[in-house]
Amino acid sequence: IKGFRAVSKAIDKYTFLRHLRESDATSFYRVLVNHAMELLPYVYTPTVGEACQTYHRLPIRTNGVYITADDAGKVGDALRTRARDVGAGDGDGKLKVAVVTDGERILGLGDLGAGGMGIAEGKILLYTVCAGVEPAACLPVCLDVGTDNQALLDDPKYRGLRRKRLRGAAYDDLVEEFMAEMRSWQPRCLVQFEDFGNANAFRVLEKYRRVQPCFNDDIQGTACVALAALLSGLRATGGQLTDQTVLFYGAGEAGVGIGELIAMAMEKAGLSKRDAMRRCLFMDSKGLVCKARLEGYGGEKFALQPHKIPFAHDVAYQPNLLAAVDALRPTALIGVSTIAGAFDEAVVKRMAALNPRPVIMPLSNPTPLAECTFEQAVSWTNGEVVFASGSPFPPLRRAGGETLYPAQANNAYVFPALGHAAVLSNAREVSDDAFLDCAYELASMSTAECVATGKLFPDFDSIRDVSKKLVASVAAKMEARGETRERVGGIEAWVAKVEREFWCPEADDAPVARSRL
Repeated sequence: IKGFRAVSKAIDKYTFLRHLRESDATSFYRVLVNHAMELLPYVYTPTVGEACQTYHRLPIRTNGVYITADDAGKVGDALRTRARDVGAGDGDGKLKVAVVTDGERILGLGDLGAGGMGIAEGKILLYTVCAGVEPAACLPVCLDVGTDNQALLDDPKYRGLRRKRLRGAAYDDLVEEFMAEMRSWQPRCLVQFEDFGNANAFRVLEKYRRVQPCFNDDIQGTACVALAALLSGLRATGGQLTDQTVLFYGAGEAGVGIGELIAMAMEKAGLSKRDAMRRCLFMDSKGLVCKARLEGYGGEKFALQPHKIPFAHDVAYQPNLLAAVDALRPTALIGVSTIAGAFDEAVVKRMAALNPRPVIMPLSNPTPLAECTFEQAVSWTNGEVVFASGSPFPPLRRAGGETLYPAQANNAYVFPALGHAAVLSNAREVSDDAFLDCAYELASMSTAECVATGKLFPDFDSIRDVSKKLVASVAAKMEARGETRERVGGIEAWVAKVEREFWCPEADDAPVARSRL
């Protein structure tokens, strides 16, 4: 840890930890587990964004498997051989989790092609560090189907396929072959989809979510932690979920996923589905998503993509965020736009004028793309904001000596635990109810005293204890609904099983997955 702390640049800290993993994997996992809050920003967000952008120039070895467009027709052989080369799976049926990306929409940074492997590697680490899945049972995968990023295609050091991105039937066939081979080779393995572009993310998820255990973290994991932040925040405001009006700035896969899960929670809390959906409203680059645009307002330029249509409500069109806040009077404002500064002083002050405790959630990653900073939100609301962000911000000490803490709505609180619950329970699918269960459980974990200071979630240094509780709770409820093949018999039995199955580096010096060039 002293060596790590002696390194100054974030990206150099990232490569330091990669090299430690190669030279001494047990020490690598031990230090990550024991110093999670300090180190995870350098293996995951925000540093992993820069790592993906410069992946082909970094002095590192790949820890995962590339399946390329040229592997079509022989994906099974390629997958098995390359997984064996990096020491993952250790035979048929031994793999527990695979995180797969196609590199098209990495964080808020766009198409990074084969550099997207960095996000799959970062996410897969969290299954081990946060949720106790043994490293050799984890596999990062990048589907290298080319890139539309011309700068990468022109870069002589770029490691990926040098061609435009595969589209249409050929793309679908490759994904189908990969998913079919995963079912055949590792039938109990959870597949997590990561950073697919909007055009593919929703339809790929819908095609496979009831075929085999899988989920999309950008859509469902982000939704789960955002709902948890809102529920925990309502403990500070004293409000009821069914009374909230939530305005989203950004209407991509993350935003729509959050809206759908919040609406589902509102419906279960007593609202009709129609009324619940109407309490979630969206702004995109053309203004407010509304019925008028569905009916042709603004012409083809203002047309709505299919995933936005369920939120095209019968409200007056608004051209910008401040106008929408004035017209809709939201109680919560959620940013998923990757537009830095979108929550400007006028917008935040208007939210504070409308609400004694406005909920402001700039969720965009990495940090430079956040819609506002914690300091701005506190200043512009005179400290009354209930705040959660996607990237970390430092706490603030106010003039009177009070310290306010920013909550980080980090997907790492939920997706590793959800995935491990699905694996241990041998789930047939990962249902929407599982994400709701996880959100409510996480929202209940912070004490009232912590929530009052802004700590909507437990400290991240306690993430393994948090994950144990979430895995057991979610698995027990999945079993009770009949969604699992594994029958354990209630929460106490699940708590005991999770404790037995939770991997610890101190207790296991067995070899872990190897790196390869």
